[in-house]
Amino acid sequence: MTSFQPELWVDQAAAAVSFYEAAFNATVVHRVGEGDDIVAQLAVEEAAFWVAAASPALKRLSPLAIDGATSRTLLVVDDPDAVVEQAVKSGATKTSAVVEEHGWRMGRIVDPFGHEWEIGRPKDLGRRADAAASRPNEVDDVCRSARKISRPRKRIGLRSSAGALHG
Repeated sequence: MTSFQPELWVDQAAAAVSFYEAAFNATVVHRVGEGDDIVAQLAVEEAAFWVAAASPALKRLSPLAIDGATSRTLLVVDDPDAVVEQAVKSGATKTSAVVEEHGWRMGRIVDPFGHEWEIGRPKDLGRRADAAASRPNEVDDVCRSARKISRPRKRIGLRSSAGALHG
């Protein structure tokens, strides 16, 4: 199994966990530490992420410490309208209303800890589910073909700013 689980650094880790529980119906999967000196793994259905205390000594800065963000997290959900509304009621700031754009139904928020989120779903998600239910073998064949096509054929190296080849 492969998964990607970002870790969000925040100044008030305990409050952040409470916010994500309220805003996204997240559940705490794992938690160590006490008060704001914690590391916690949360899950929103199958999507997992971590929350940890920011640490300037370790150069792990929160968005509030740098007065901005360095990334945005996309949370894919069935009902982005309801999740954005729930997040705003829980304390997030809506930065973009939920609309149809780029093949998605999506809205954007900034949580109280400075992290940017896109909350959305592909517009044709319902049609994909219907297709899967009505033609399971055909959809399985398409998925198998897509996996074969998406496998990298050769390794691609990237150069760092120092000129060393990575990859």
